[in-house]
Amino acid sequence: MPDITNLLLDTLSASDAASIQPFLKPVHLKQKQVLFGMGDKIDAVYFPTGAVVSLVVGLSTGETVEGAMVGRDGVVGAAAALDSKIAVSRGVVQLEGNSLMCEVEALRGTALQSHTFLSTLIRHEQTLFAQAQQSTACMANHELEERLCRWLLRARDLCCSDTLNFTQEFIAEMLGVRRTSVTVAAHTLQQAGMINYRRGKIDIVDLEALLASSCECYQSVKDQYALLTEPRH
Repeated sequence: MPDITNLLLDTLSASDAASIQPFLKPVHLKQKQVLFGMGDKIDAVYFPTGAVVSLVVGLSTGETVEGAMVGRDGVVGAAAALDSKIAVSRGVVQLEGNSLMCEVEALRGTALQSHTFLSTLIRHEQTLFAQAQQSTACMANHELEERLCRWLLRARDLCCSDTLNFTQEFIAEMLGVRRTSVTVAAHTLQQAGMINYRRGKIDIVDLEALLASSCECYQSVKDQYALLTEPRH
C-alpha cells in the first residue's frame, strides 16, 4: 500500500520514533472532514500517510483561501504541541485517506523529552509558515492558470496519484477565486492536453507540460519540504 508512511516521522531518530510510536493511532480521514475550526482548541495532531489536508483562512464575506497544503511530508496541528493551543486556520481534509493521530498532550510530552524531536516540530512549523508566505506571494503575482497548475502538482505529490477527486467549487475555495474562473482555467489546461476533467475528478495527462506551465512557487515549496524531510540521524 502506498499510504503507510509519513515522511516527517521517517526522519526521526530510532529513539525519538520509539518514544512517539505508542501514542500514534491510525485513523481514516474523509474528504471535507473538518479537523478543527479557526479559533478552536486543538486536541489532536495528524501525521497524514495518504490523506491531504488544507489549512484554510475564512473571511467575514464567507470566502475562503488556502494558506497551506499538508500531506505525507508533514504534520497538521503541531503548533498546539508547542503551546499554541488555538487554531489560527481551519483544517479541512482535501483528499480522503489514512493518517496517524496523536493527542496533543502526548506529543508535547514526548517533544519536551527530546531536543531533536522538538527541533523537528519547530522546523516543520517554519516550513509551513514559509509555504503560507509563498501562497500569499503566488496569489498576488501569478496568473490563475499558473496557480492551478501549482496546486494540482502539489496535491499530486502528496496523494501519489495522477487522479485527483476535486470539484471545481472546492478548487475555487482553495484558490480564493470564483468557480467560473476555475472552469475557464481548467478548460484551458484540458484543451492544451495537460489534464482531463470530468465531474468531480481531474486526471493529470501530461505531467511535463503541467510542470512547465506552473509558477515557480511549486518548486519552492517542494524544495522546502525536501529539506525538512531529509534524514538527520
